[in-house]
Amino acid sequence: MLGDYRISGRRAAEIAASVERGVGSGELLPGQTLPPMRELAASLDVNPNTVAAAYRTLRERGVIETAGRRGSRVRSAPAGTSRGSLRVEAPPGVRDLGEGNPDPALLPALGPALAFAAAADADSPGLYGQAPVVPEFAARARAALDADGVPAGPLTVTSGALDAIERVLAAHLRPGDAVAVEDPGWGAVLDLVPALGLRAVPVGVDDSGPLVADVERVLRAGARAIVVTDRAQNPTGASLDAGRARELRAVLGRHPDVLVVEDDHGHAIVDLPLHPLGGVTDHWAFVRSAAKAYGPDLRVAVLTGDAVTLDRVTGRQRLGPGWVSRLLQRAVLRLWTSEAVDASVVARSYGDRREALVRALAERGVSAGGRSGMNVWVPVDDETGAVTRLLHAGWAVAPGARFRIATPPAVRITVSPLTAADIGPLADAVAAAAGPARPVTYG
Repeated sequence: MLGDYRISGRRAAEIAASVERGVGSGELLPGQTLPPMRELAASLDVNPNTVAAAYRTLRERGVIETAGRRGSRVRSAPAGTSRGSLRVEAPPGVRDLGEGNPDPALLPALGPALAFAAAADADSPGLYGQAPVVPEFAARARAALDADGVPAGPLTVTSGALDAIERVLAAHLRPGDAVAVEDPGWGAVLDLVPALGLRAVPVGVDDSGPLVADVERVLRAGARAIVVTDRAQNPTGASLDAGRARELRAVLGRHPDVLVVEDDHGHAIVDLPLHPLGGVTDHWAFVRSAAKAYGPDLRVAVLTGDAVTLDRVTGRQRLGPGWVSRLLQRAVLRLWTSEAVDASVVARSYGDRREALVRALAERGVSAGGRSGMNVWVPVDDETGAVTRLLHAGWAVAPGARFRIATPPAVRITVSPLTAADIGPLADAVAAAAGPARPVTYG
């Protein structure tokens, strides 16, 4: 079961540390089964409750997973192994299409906004004991949410979308709970869920969002939460349309105890309407990040949801960072009020590049997906081989393994660095690297 590695320790913390050492050294391999709790307790001459506490700690840290009667085993990708580590570094002379960054030319200049925030702080310094959310920021954010049909609810600010998602999941779920996640989906979420000790259950997606039958299946099987990207889904570009949103709301309505978490990071970079799902279940959360449209380094996201969820999130936030910098809130507010970003212009710019690449690939017999946002998803026959061949051809792309659980091999191409002159050469290189033509299948 464990080969030559022997778990040691007398206390729960010592046993957990011993397992972590084995995983870290490679002596305990991904997928390796751990001894049953009573068996390990007998070999260590400790109470079974001690081993149970150690295994619970390891689950919470994302080191192991428990599969019912099949027992506990080392996770296939321990929490310390980030999907981000699967990135391909672009050497000198190679174009980097793998990082997923927005086009800097489409981001607003931050100098005037930061100067505005600094001047406001000079008049009224940010001090302890003040409201964590700048009132004017909250009013503007709430008005934008209202205009998009997001249900009414309290509002707070987090340090980006992933911070919000982590806080919401932690507010409601316990280690071992199942969370429905998009497959393929945002690699950071696929890392975060097991790192919280939760079980990621894949849900297929197509151009219109999560597949209804898959969502129904995983909710019937007991998933406690679902994370959905409303627009510009990473990596496929999927976007919820009215029909799919209506079908998903009907499914969710039959499972009112499920936590629904929506990520609208595509706000202000897509021109497709929002079709929110929140408000159908008892607990829901909706997060809108400023990263893609205004700058990843701002680390500001608006979070709303039901009163219980927001109360739990803000209460825990007070015990940690306390609040997100009011200087940054005021800077983002200035960007909003000065209309520093024209969403239609940004969406059209990304759309032109994305559609040109998809069209050029189709002309070369390669299927690709990308309905919105800044990414194109290309199925390939051999993922590692395709990434390597593209690198040799002068293009660094993201391996699909960063974003998928059970879906077939693919690569993600971020179009934001591309010019019109790049489309043809890139399409030629992808066609040569992708292998036999295969349809776009997300799940």
